[in-house]
Amino acid sequence: MRRLIWVGVGVAGTVFVLRWIRKQRQRMSPEEIGRSVGEGLADFRQLIRVSLAEGRRAMREKEAELRASLPE
Repeated sequence: MRRLIWVGVGVAGTVFVLRWIRKQRQRMSPEEIGRSVGEGLADFRQLIRVSLAEGRRAMREKEAELRASLPE
């Protein structure tokens, strides 16, 4: 009976490991890596776009502040 239990544990462990390996192999496929890199670049572009817009807004505010402080 003990052997049967250990055989069951071994089979279940093997199935678990094979599923995990299959999932990891799929995650590391060239298509998945390409898609992931593409999404990362899109996120990076969006971050740059937002940063530039915020910098321009801050620049306009500072310029207006400086112009207001100048004597006329």
